[in-house]
Amino acid sequence: MNVIIVTACPSGMATSFLAARRLEQAARRRDWEPLIDMRSQFERELVLSDAQLAAAELVIVAASPLTSAGLERFVGKRVHVAPIEEALPDPAAFLANAEARARVLEAKDIADVAATLSTTVSGTASAAGGDVAHTPSIVAVTACPTGVAHTFMAAEALSEAGRALGYPTRVETQGSVGAQDALTEAEIAAAEVVILACDIEVDPTRFAGKRIWRTSTGTALKKPRDTIEQALEGAEVESATAAGGQGGQQKGEKRGPYKHLLTGVSFMLPMVVAGGLMIALSFVFGIKAFEEEGTLAAALMQIGGGSAFKLMIPVLAGYIAYSIADRPGITPGMIGGWLAATLDAGFLGGIIAGFLAGYSALGLSRFVKLPQSIESLKPILIIPLVASMVTGLVMIYVVGTPVAGLMTALTEFLESMGSANAVLLGVLLGAMMCFDLGGPVNKAAYAFGVGLLASETYAPMAAIMAAGMVPALGMGLASFIARSKFAEPEREAGKASFILGLCFISEGAIPFAAKDPLRVIPVCMVGGAVTGALSMLVGAKLLAPHGGLFVLLIPNAINVPLMYLGAIVAGTLVTGIGYALIKKGAQQVETVAAT
Repeated sequence: MNVIIVTACPSGMATSFLAARRLEQAARRRDWEPLIDMRSQFERELVLSDAQLAAAELVIVAASPLTSAGLERFVGKRVHVAPIEEALPDPAAFLANAEARARVLEAKDIADVAATLSTTVSGTASAAGGDVAHTPSIVAVTACPTGVAHTFMAAEALSEAGRALGYPTRVETQGSVGAQDALTEAEIAAAEVVILACDIEVDPTRFAGKRIWRTSTGTALKKPRDTIEQALEGAEVESATAAGGQGGQQKGEKRGPYKHLLTGVSFMLPMVVAGGLMIALSFVFGIKAFEEEGTLAAALMQIGGGSAFKLMIPVLAGYIAYSIADRPGITPGMIGGWLAATLDAGFLGGIIAGFLAGYSALGLSRFVKLPQSIESLKPILIIPLVASMVTGLVMIYVVGTPVAGLMTALTEFLESMGSANAVLLGVLLGAMMCFDLGGPVNKAAYAFGVGLLASETYAPMAAIMAAGMVPALGMGLASFIARSKFAEPEREAGKASFILGLCFISEGAIPFAAKDPLRVIPVCMVGGAVTGALSMLVGAKLLAPHGGLFVLLIPNAINVPLMYLGAIVAGTLVTGIGYALIKKGAQQVETVAAT
């Protein structure tokens, strides 16, 4: 069937283009021959020939306002007219409805059709509680393992890109303080697509039935326009299994072991921070003061070292399993993690326990079929029981002893290594922290340092945090000492970068790295390697895995604060002066705001 499809929107931009493309694809799937008249400021108005008009068996007009659609051309043809907002959620259903409801258009009917359409649009706006233009067509959720920088910077980037493309975009951030700007049920229902820019697992069940596009916070931050365009084009409704967190095949960013590990680290991190700072506070009364029973120092040590640090590995394992198998994985994961801790298998044992428990629970959920009468017992009885038994027995009889031996050897090596080996380790960890500024390599180094805290090995964490501060501090310094080479927006970005660097947020350097990666990344890696090496050389030990320079305000959080500060300053000078020397001219940097 020959069909003419007309689309038009108030701005003449993205909505018109998207509706035209999606309606064209849906029409071809019905074996129709569509002719598209897209009213856009980017496209010339299509001039239909007499032959094309005569051949058309159906005319579908998706427009708001109707005056931009040129209905006069279609008098005498079967025509269906509707607001463009109705075409986007389900194009196939829209076309089927249009074919069924189309009527022959007469000249005297054009004014009535326009009035009816205006009433429809107005009614929709009133029902939504405001103007149609204020109803978001895209909703998104951003979440990163630490919930500090990438989460909010990616949210800002998506919001700005959505506005630039003509799509009002609402973004919920799931950061370190929980969900902020939470999406309402009405906003989710009105959304054309859901973007989950998450490096950790988030609950997708509230988006059931919506088209979902998964990606990482890094991709959303660096390529927000591409992310939105890909989501609008390729997002799909997830199966019930996938939506329930059972690891189905996804479009966009695929879930895998790395993402499961980061989910566990994300939930473990507050435990590590709180426990480490409690231990540091107990040292305020003296390094050995906690040994005296009944004192405040002993109580603080019991809270931090005796409770929070003991729960680190069970929480890590439990939430790795949760990421894999959803809630049925938490119980076997935490049991396996507790066994890893009691068997002295450390964070490596916790990681193994988490994956073992998660995939055991997932296998039971997917492949064990029970009679309908007892199927409801599976998530509350059968999966926790069997998965916990499998995980526990494997940890006790197979994994625990060899991994405990490996952790003991690793701990002894780190504690007894000479200056040369310590410097080499610091160089490696420092360079990794600066390689991709919050990306997979950076997160791998950070997870290594956090995991060692459970074994009371604190030196690598000190080198990691110090090196992670260098890129953002260095870019801020470079923009100050070589002002003539930086445009005004770059200098403003440099100020923000310096502040973020003080807070141990490496992502402050991303705007510079995105524009000049071949100079920024190497010089940051050199500065980070210098800082990491110096931190290890002076024997710095850090009890808290986050907080930046502000951790120095807590007595005994770092054992050699002045030398540690010197290591950070040295790396910052190397990076800042180095980039100031090799940067060529003023080059516009696309700034990204962080909140």
